[in-house]
Amino acid sequence: MSEQNIHNPKATSGAAHHEHEEASVKSATRLSARLIYEVIRRDGEEELTRPAASLVWSGIAAGILISFSVLGEAILRTYLPPTRGSFLIENIGYSRGFLVVILGRMQLFTENTITTVLPVMKRKSLACLASMLRLWAIVLTANIVGAFIAGYFMTLPEAFSPEMRVSLTELSQHAVGMGAYQGFVRAIPAGVLVASIVWMMPSSQSGGFFIILAFTWAIAAGDFTHIIAGSVEMAYLIWMNELAAQPAIFNFFLPVLAGNIVGGTAIFTVLAWGQVKNEVDHGTEAGEDG
Repeated sequence: MSEQNIHNPKATSGAAHHEHEEASVKSATRLSARLIYEVIRRDGEEELTRPAASLVWSGIAAGILISFSVLGEAILRTYLPPTRGSFLIENIGYSRGFLVVILGRMQLFTENTITTVLPVMKRKSLACLASMLRLWAIVLTANIVGAFIAGYFMTLPEAFSPEMRVSLTELSQHAVGMGAYQGFVRAIPAGVLVASIVWMMPSSQSGGFFIILAFTWAIAAGDFTHIIAGSVEMAYLIWMNELAAQPAIFNFFLPVLAGNIVGGTAIFTVLAWGQVKNEVDHGTEAGEDG
């Protein structure tokens, strides 16, 4: 501290106040799009190097626990009085599984349609693309295994009341009974919404709780289709012998999977990359020049 400030308490107080203001401004400033991109890209780089065993166990856990989205919605449907607005309220239950999986940092396939794609778009290498496809295959397979485990549990007579079983069956039949084209189209907004959650999480001041709650509620309320949560319902009907393998695969699974990828990767990720591409390229060039 300077001699002038020692003899001038007001100057010292003013400097401290200015530093406090600067700290407040920095903490209140939103992250730029480039910084959000960089956070997600680095997360994606880390995911691409994780051991296969870690991905498998995390993916299975996510497939099992995402079933709480189906169960949460079924519980509210079962016990809410039938009113015009009960549909909107029961869809809050759909967020439960996503909250557990995303905040628990488990491997959910639709999150990886943005997280692991950004490193590929920056590197533009076949090796990185191969790593991404490897991760996608492992996580998707593990998620489906988890979904079938959860679906089997839901069929156990002792697990739920008869009223709950009726709600589970109604929700599952609706989710997988849309038809291939409708399922594909409705999966696109779901892919965009999940990718939006990933993009917004780094700048969230609440840990992402309300972002996940609002956006996954929108998936259910909008009657959009999600491949992993929907696979729990698909598995439940298959275990109950109410759905054959061929319509499950070709009328639900493949169209919804394609729609989620289109929404999360071909639409959202490309647009997100487009808004930061020049800044990222400029930053890389500046680093090389330095």
